[in-house]
Formats: sequence, structure tokens, C-alpha cells
Amino acid sequence: MDTHTHDQRIAKMTFASVYPLLLAKVERKGRTKEELHQVITWLTGFDDKQLDKLIKEKVTYETFFQRASLNPNAGLITGVICGYRVEDIENPLTQQVRYLDKLVDELAKGRKMEKILRG
Repeated sequence: MDTHTHDQRIAKMTFASVYPLLLAKVERKGRTKEELHQVITWLTGFDDKQLDKLIKEKVTYETFFQRASLNPNAGLITGVICGYRVEDIENPLTQQVRYLDKLVDELAKGRKMEKILRG
């Protein structure tokens, strides 16, 4: 699949459709919804109330990240997720989505919260 098609597909996905999968992933590994929200809040600036609203609105990832206040330390998120080096992804939206994936992955793998929340 070419990168443009991949980026477009990610942009059109709704946060509401992905959120339950993220939650299931961390809970399966013994982490909590509160910890997931802590990670999402760190990255996006959204609090629980805003997250619930965005889920109810069924916003796309594109809208989700347009409304987010990305953490200034997000650039410190590095490594491989879904076969891509996060720091090398050129499309800003795709990179932001992969930042979230990477943080959730680290949470599920039992990494300490202070390591996940860079800085």
C-alpha cells in the first residue's frame, strides 16, 4: 500500500472505533482505563470529559489531532510501531497517531509511567 493511501485511511478512522481496542489492549495486560487516559491526556491535552465528548461525536483521527494540544515532548517518542520508525514518519497526522500507538504499546508492555510520559 502506498504511503498516501495509508495516511488517508488513518485520517478517516474514528477515534471512537479505535478507543475500545486501545482499552482492551492495556486491560488485557493488567493496566487500567485511568492509566490509558493519563497517557492520552499527556499526549493530547484532552481530559476525561473531552475524551468522552470526542468519542460520542465519533470524530476522525484527523479532527481528534487537529483539536489536540500535542505535548511539546511528543518528539521524544521514538522506536518502531506497526513496522514503522515513529521518528521517521513524514505525514504529521500519521506520526501523531503512531505516537499514541507507541505510548499505548509501552503501557501494555508494563513500562513505568514516568518513562512513558517523556520528560
